[in-house]
Amino acid sequence: MSRFSKPRIRSKISPLIRRKSKATGSEDFGVAGKPVNTSHPFYFGFMVTLGALIALTTLQALASASAVFILIIISLFLAAGLNPAVLFFQNRGLKRGAAVGAVMASVLIFVAIFIAIAVPPLLDQGNQLLDNAPQLIKDLNNNAFINDLNNRYGVIDSLQSKIDSVIQNGEFAITAFGGVIGVGKAVVSGLVSTITILVLTLYFLASLPQVMNIGLKFVPGSRRDRVSKLTNAIVSRIGSFVGGQAIIAALAATFILIMGLIIGMPYPGPLAMVVLICGFIPLVGHFIGMAIVTVVSLTDSLTTAVIALAAYIVYVQIENYVITPRIMRKSLAIPGLVTIIAALLGASLLGLIGGLLAVPIAAAILLILDEVVFPRAEQN
Repeated sequence: MSRFSKPRIRSKISPLIRRKSKATGSEDFGVAGKPVNTSHPFYFGFMVTLGALIALTTLQALASASAVFILIIISLFLAAGLNPAVLFFQNRGLKRGAAVGAVMASVLIFVAIFIAIAVPPLLDQGNQLLDNAPQLIKDLNNNAFINDLNNRYGVIDSLQSKIDSVIQNGEFAITAFGGVIGVGKAVVSGLVSTITILVLTLYFLASLPQVMNIGLKFVPGSRRDRVSKLTNAIVSRIGSFVGGQAIIAALAATFILIMGLIIGMPYPGPLAMVVLICGFIPLVGHFIGMAIVTVVSLTDSLTTAVIALAAYIVYVQIENYVITPRIMRKSLAIPGLVTIIAALLGASLLGLIGGLLAVPIAAAILLILDEVVFPRAEQN
């Protein structure tokens, strides 16, 4: 009985499976077995090991592509900063593409004019600074304070002996040759990075609304309107910060250039460029620029250094209490302590780029905390 019952059961089931497979239009792959026992120790150990390997591989891939991610972040930051200018042209009747083209053309024209006007004198003064470096070190001994430090610790003597040994012996040619190669690599790398940032900024700027809309599709429909408003507010604040910080840095560089020409400060052009770069670093940037300007002015005379330092301090106070509040009135409003902590953390993680991005990111986080986190905490 048992031997004849088995074929009978198969003959009843197999036509049913064939009918289902024909009805659904798919092949018969048999009946699914029992699910995997997730509580088994072997399964648990295998999944933990696999997860750890995937995490390590992902971290290594992200670390190897960190330079690319930095370029993408910078491009997004610049696109958000130029977006108010694009909206300005759009409000005047231009389409998004034409407005982006007008903004990018304006930026490229400004950069070209700046390079044509500023680079030749900067190169001449930079070459003079390199040529006169040994003599400048000797001139530092004429300052009483630095001479006293040299007598106690021998800082200038050791620096002078090192420069003389490098110039006089045969290592100078090798050092110069290696330096030329290093400078060439740096120039090529910087040029490629600059072109990449410009291209990415152009694409991000042209497709910024589409990118934001695609990102908003991942948000539930009930919260999409609120998230959209918060996102637009964050982008607007970043744009206002970039534009305002550029104006503040340009004003500081202009002040240093004019002051240097009036008091006869050495190398006013390169120092103005240094201050322009330092002006983008929140809070601590002017301290760095002030130190560099004072040290270079000491090579001329103590009087020049004191005048430059005093004038710089006065300008920083005017900038902090008059210029910055008027320019940043509608952009960022965050406590000074948060600004300092954000700038320090950003600079320690990503250097100068991190210092530039830290403050608007901190402002965005504070906006999210004020609008999302704190109201929920009050309701509980």
